Amino acid sequence: MDTLPQSSSDMIFERGNMKIQLSEHFTYKKLLTFVFPSIVMMIFTSIYSVVDGLFVSNYVGKTALAAINLILPFMMGISALGFMLGTGGSAIVGKTLGEGDHEKANEYFSMLVYVTAVLGIALTLLGEVFVPAVAGALGAEGELLADCILYGRLTLVSMPAFMLQNVFQSFFVTAGKPKLGLGVIVTAGVTNMVLDLLFVGIFGWGIAGAGIATVCGEFIGGLFPILYFGRRNSSLLHLGRTHFDGQILLKTCVNGSSELMTNISSSIVNALYNMQLLAMAGENGVAAYSTIMYVNFVFISIFLGYSIGSAPIVSFHYGAGNEDELKSLFGKSLKMIGVWGLGLTVSAQLLAYPASKLFVGYDSELLAMTEQGFRIFCLVYLVNGFNIFGSSFFTALNNGVVSAVISFLRTLVFQTGAVLLLPRIFDMNGIWSAVVVAELLTLCVTITFFVKCRKKYHYA
Repeated sequence: MDTLPQSSSDMIFERGNMKIQLSEHFTYKKLLTFVFPSIVMMIFTSIYSVVDGLFVSNYVGKTALAAINLILPFMMGISALGFMLGTGGSAIVGKTLGEGDHEKANEYFSMLVYVTAVLGIALTLLGEVFVPAVAGALGAEGELLADCILYGRLTLVSMPAFMLQNVFQSFFVTAGKPKLGLGVIVTAGVTNMVLDLLFVGIFGWGIAGAGIATVCGEFIGGLFPILYFGRRNSSLLHLGRTHFDGQILLKTCVNGSSELMTNISSSIVNALYNMQLLAMAGENGVAAYSTIMYVNFVFISIFLGYSIGSAPIVSFHYGAGNEDELKSLFGKSLKMIGVWGLGLTVSAQLLAYPASKLFVGYDSELLAMTEQGFRIFCLVYLVNGFNIFGSSFFTALNNGVVSAVISFLRTLVFQTGAVLLLPRIFDMNGIWSAVVVAELLTLCVTITFFVKCRKKYHYA
């Protein structure tokens, strides 16, 4: 037989003609089928900034491209709240569903969505005020500063919707509707691409057109799920009456603190990269880093999507006490991540020149710098998948502390140290290799936690 003993609350997920119960034993085929929509969803999420960068670079120029990359860390830092509440909250809701309490799970879900909306509006208003000061502090001047302010203020308009989109990415999977979540993200991504072509490529609206296209896409990604969950639906979750539960909110924040730390730390580190590159290579350095990050968004989407897609399975079986299935999931995940990491590294080496040319082929010096940087940077895919999964795995086990430690060391401590130290020794190559060194150090920490916690959670 291919099923585990039935829990008190089976969650059924439909994949085409295949129905998958979370109480089942997950073979490789079922696991890949289950997480595939989440992986594709993350790829399309990355399209927002990638498409903006592609059109802006080719139709507006490298100054505008550098402006987007300079202000983007500030925007992602603000949106980090959505990732925290989504991942931390979905782990709690998934565990509660696994324990059989559907009513309580829906109360938690509704409260977290409402809290995200309110905090999103508040942070947006603050962000609009501080965009000029932040852009100036990051080293932007003249035309570069003006572009940073314009793009930042435009895209902040849809920030509450983007934060809700980040929350719903996790909850669509927990609700048993990852296919619908994928459809929403694909629609939002395609909208962004079409409007970029129209506003930037045809109408010539420049960086403002890219910002407006992003806003339209994010409104679709954030507001449609409210309409879906707010009415009667066939999923496991729905928005309804709830009450504020400070203890659950605190637990959600602690549990999702690793994702918050990852996004805020990444924003800080990206700002440091930009400042170092601006000082060492001017706008060319920032534009080269922008291109590498755009391609990187797509590549790591595989690891991020797998982590998001597999987390509800881990949370459910942890809540249901199915230790054998946890062991199976853990082992399969590590093997697949290792294979994907090798494949992504080889693919990145092959795509280094054509991908760089796609963004900055109009400038031979910038193209050479970008290609060289990406060939060094892409070695990180051999390692970072394990760290991304490790942080998400402990979040799914409701151990936000361990998850946060991994993320804090990975995205802030090790990367900050590397990006400040290595350029002094290896110049530009030190900047490109900094993230590789940081991920290697983090892998040592991740392995240590895997070994130390295996007896507590019985996953190995």
